[in-house]
Amino acid sequence: MNKLKVAFVCVHNSCRSQMAEALGKHLASDLFESYSAGTELRPQINQDAVRIIKALHNIDMNETHKSKLLNDIPEVDVVITMGCNVACPSLPCKHREDWGLEDPSGKADEAFIKTARLIEEKVIDLSERIRKGELIK
Repeated sequence: MNKLKVAFVCVHNSCRSQMAEALGKHLASDLFESYSAGTELRPQINQDAVRIIKALHNIDMNETHKSKLLNDIPEVDVVITMGCNVACPSLPCKHREDWGLEDPSGKADEAFIKTARLIEEKVIDLSERIRKGELIK
């Protein structure tokens, strides 16, 4: 069976979706392929997110990640929106859910750590649901 392709999507693709892609690759690459994208590009991903993910998981997102548009990623099976306060970007998929995460951009490190930990929990939960075949029949 081919691994599912999961897209973590947010408007700017610079913070939450980037953290989710990194943690998906780090924690669940045996179960699904992780991508992130948005409807707008940023010149660089959020450097606070980069610093926090490096500190928590020793992943250097500056080496492996860049801001991407929706049409820069392959067709996916699962779309996870991060919790946009505007119209969330949409992609065709077999399963879609919103994680409702508050954007930590411009806030203290504690907000980034909290968001990173929530994403970590949600990625683990997603991988368990995929493992059990609960997501896509």
